[in-house]
Amino acid sequence: MKRREFVRHGAVAAAGLGVAGHTNLLHGIMTPTTIGRGIAQDRDALGAAALNAAQAAGADYADIRISTNRRQFMATREAIVAGVQDSETSGFGIRVLVDGTWGFAASRDVTMDEVARVAQVAVAQARANRAAQLRPVELAPLDWTGRGEWRSPVEIEPFDIPIEDKVALLLEANAAAMAVQGVAFASSNMSFLREEKYFASTDGVITDQTVYKAAGGVNVTAVSSDRSDFQSRSSRDVMPKGIGYEHIVDSDLVGNAPIWAEDAVAKLSAKPVQPGRYDLVLRPSHLWLTVHEAIAHPTELDRIMGFEANYAGTSFISSPEEFLGSFRYGPDFMNVQGERTTPGALSTVGWDDEGVRPDEYLIVKDGILNDLQTTREQAPWLSDWYGSQGRPVRSHGNSYGQSWEVTQFQRMPNINLLPHPDRDVSEEELIDGIENGILIDGDGSFSIDQQRYNAQFGGQVFYEIRNGRITGMLKDVAYQIRTPEFWNAMDLIGGESTYFMGGSMGDGKGQPAQSNSISHGCPVTRHRDVTVINTGRRA
Repeated sequence: MKRREFVRHGAVAAAGLGVAGHTNLLHGIMTPTTIGRGIAQDRDALGAAALNAAQAAGADYADIRISTNRRQFMATREAIVAGVQDSETSGFGIRVLVDGTWGFAASRDVTMDEVARVAQVAVAQARANRAAQLRPVELAPLDWTGRGEWRSPVEIEPFDIPIEDKVALLLEANAAAMAVQGVAFASSNMSFLREEKYFASTDGVITDQTVYKAAGGVNVTAVSSDRSDFQSRSSRDVMPKGIGYEHIVDSDLVGNAPIWAEDAVAKLSAKPVQPGRYDLVLRPSHLWLTVHEAIAHPTELDRIMGFEANYAGTSFISSPEEFLGSFRYGPDFMNVQGERTTPGALSTVGWDDEGVRPDEYLIVKDGILNDLQTTREQAPWLSDWYGSQGRPVRSHGNSYGQSWEVTQFQRMPNINLLPHPDRDVSEEELIDGIENGILIDGDGSFSIDQQRYNAQFGGQVFYEIRNGRITGMLKDVAYQIRTPEFWNAMDLIGGESTYFMGGSMGDGKGQPAQSNSISHGCPVTRHRDVTVINTGRRA
């Protein structure tokens, strides 16, 4: 059998298995097109029936999310198709407030009778939950009501591209990497998500959104001739985006695979880093993850208040009142923005999953902690602080639910370390000021404590800097930080021309656990006198 035939038959068979494995979720509705159109025809009527039933049962507030999520994932290794999944799920979830207590219920049976029944179940759940109420839930007001539609800026519908064509591209990328002498293994993958989400609430908001996400990547491993060492290089300079299949086309996995392979081979002969204190120049392909772990997570208000302590952890920001407006996160030129408007970013939407139109806000302003991530429930927790600053009590639009069967809660927006406010500082200028340092490109393994205070980060490729020049490649590099010390050790930041948006398709939080996709933009940065360890040393 020719490779093309093998790919076609293998991929189609695997895709069939993936769909078959999810027939219990599809509840008799057969195709993606049928699901989307079937719900779309009646969503206003379904929403009205749900909200009316909830209010008739005693809800003070109610909202409904009706959604269809289509997911596709494929993975290959060398000339083998390692796996293909193609799944879809449709249903609705109803959230209610009764006497200041939440209730939630969901169903995959999207019918008029079922939405009315589930609304009553949600109200009964809220009444049962009142026994554990510590304080009544208060919702921040909305600054917008009405009807709106939004769609990710997609040029090529990813689910229109045949699976066999996608797998063939991945196998071709593997072959291109394997052609580089010294490479022993090559793997690759693609994943896509389409969320069709309808939202309606008793506050008079109706939104209809279609959100896309796309990712693809290659991982290459080189092994030394004596089998004593191996080094890997992942395509972490190709980040997932909130667009369509054009992202895969533009990423040119086949053309770039040999470059990543050559990096992996070069790491075998690279000089092992000597542990010590170094100045670091961090490219955005690496730094986005440090921003995520050491800025984005610690500024989630529910984490700060202890609601994630059992799973995702807490924050070193132990009290909003003591930290907001006074805690120095970094130098004066450090500004960190929360937003959901950057085209192609993974958290970009028209409205969040509470019907809030997200705003842009500075989490860190001129180096000082200035704001926190909030939902409608959380914003009133900061009412004293907002009042002292003359700001309205408003949700920043940071609510998200992974799918119809789970309730929405606080998830981070696009959180970005902004470039230099006054001039376009180049990477060359950052390097020029270093006598003994390391340039890090691409993210790698990391670890961080529950409070997001002590951490260790690796990378993909590392270059030694001596007297303002890159002098060669290093390997086995990781650096250790304490969050405030690390950001205050940043003495210069790159300009607009160095800015880049990184991200991940998955970030876990909550119980039951949910995953959302996140993007973080940042420029190149320089950090002085950071502790570096050698990860390849053996005791």
